[in-house]
Amino acid sequence: MTGGWIDKYPEDVKAIAAAGHDLGNHSENHKHMSQLSITECKKEIQTAHDKVKELTGIDMNLFRAPYGDYNNTLIESTEELGYYCVQWDVDSLDWKDYGVESIVKTVVDNNHLGNGSIILCHNGAKYTKDALELVITGLQSKGYEIVPISQIIYTDNYYMDHEGRQFQKK
Repeated sequence: MTGGWIDKYPEDVKAIAAAGHDLGNHSENHKHMSQLSITECKKEIQTAHDKVKELTGIDMNLFRAPYGDYNNTLIESTEELGYYCVQWDVDSLDWKDYGVESIVKTVVDNNHLGNGSIILCHNGAKYTKDALELVITGLQSKGYEIVPISQIIYTDNYYMDHEGRQFQKK
């Protein structure tokens, strides 16, 4: 959730929290985080965090950088704030507004799709809400189980590669 979305849809934020879903921080202003100082990164994260905390009482700990744009400064910022930086490996391309069928095919037939995949979708994209049920049933028909991100990310003893993917240290 970005700060603007939180401000515009406070009742949706509360409903998402009440339904027991993971709450994810996407920054206050959707900036390119790799271009910011550690102080600016922390402010972008903390401002959105504080808004959600005030609405729900929940301390978020999942952060996805806008544009998937991150660097070591952002990773340090998230860690210092008690967050886990999350990246995706399957992009639905829903933001391109190609339509429902395109979203479903792009996700369900994606070459990167596998156990532990994180699928990128956008709450403001035109066709996402109409494609979501078909994406979920398509994934389930292939044997995948949909789980919250908090259940699949590593929270200790891991490292991230240059693409933002987590790996368990051996």
